[in-house]
Amino acid sequence: MAINKLALIRYKTIDDCLRNRFRKWTLDDIIEKVAETLYELEGITSGVSKRTIQADIQLMRSDKLGYNAPIVVKDKRFYAYEDPGFSITKAPINHADVDKMKEIVGVLKQFNAFNYFDEMSDMIARLENNIYKSTKQSGNNIQLESNKLVKGIECIPPLYQAVLNKRSLLIEYKSFKAKQAQQGIYFPYLLKEYRNRWFLICKAKKRPGILNLALDRIVEFQELPNEEFLAYEGVDFDRYYDDLIGVTKSERDRAQKVILEFTNDHAPYVITKPLHTSQVILNKNDKTTIFRIDVVLNYELEREILGFGECVRVRSPKLLIWKIKKRLQQTYEQYEAIQKKEKDTIENTTP
Repeated sequence: MAINKLALIRYKTIDDCLRNRFRKWTLDDIIEKVAETLYELEGITSGVSKRTIQADIQLMRSDKLGYNAPIVVKDKRFYAYEDPGFSITKAPINHADVDKMKEIVGVLKQFNAFNYFDEMSDMIARLENNIYKSTKQSGNNIQLESNKLVKGIECIPPLYQAVLNKRSLLIEYKSFKAKQAQQGIYFPYLLKEYRNRWFLICKAKKRPGILNLALDRIVEFQELPNEEFLAYEGVDFDRYYDDLIGVTKSERDRAQKVILEFTNDHAPYVITKPLHTSQVILNKNDKTTIFRIDVVLNYELEREILGFGECVRVRSPKLLIWKIKKRLQQTYEQYEAIQKKEKDTIENTTP
């Protein structure tokens, strides 16, 4: 049974009332107290109905939420706990709850991102300790992909705070192509993960457009409290990356219709794990299945396609066909060169 925030506030307030043994609580008194609390905490001015509170009390009495609260009515008027020491906050957790919480903790521990945020890591550690201290600990039954050797992970907590608090940054960055690191002022907007590699989506003060900086290429950074933060207008970052695979995109890029033909022995893998949320099946014959995805053409898309090797053929657009063909040709020539070199070596050393 799902419980919303307002219901929890009502249950807690009713519990506070019934725990107060120095006052006798009529139903009207409880309704008034709940209404006051809802106004203080949530700004709700409409109050709460008698029917709602009566239903709350009945639910607290039942085992549907695990409370089994011993709520009684004395003198046909006053509500109280039959056990003076009872509170729903002291309600024991049943075995089903413990098992479910064990599963949740096991899953959370597999996510690298939870280890990046100090407060979240502490919370998971406390939760794990509280769950396992009175039960026999067992191994995790689920393992998620992670890479603890990825560089730049330690940058995530302070960068997250900079994004959250809209702080300008002085970043020293060295791309794979650059011979030396360079410093610049950046305005951070988003942290994004792609295949266990993290990127800071930002804008450089002296350059137009949006950039993505790989965290493993950041040499050093610091906040600039005296540098005014420049918000990026006209971009909804919640949807900005919906039309691409990976992180490489400019504001001018638009999704294109990409048609991919897979061999039928490999098509089920693509069906069960779609390349993109836009994926649809266009056609299927005895040998192949044709898919369509609507995505921006970028480097990550090319790598995704090349990863399927001989199991896929690009049918459109022409630009993507040319790029994939060129890269495959370069790969072929590389192997041919190695084979020729090995052959020449053997011939030269053979007496």
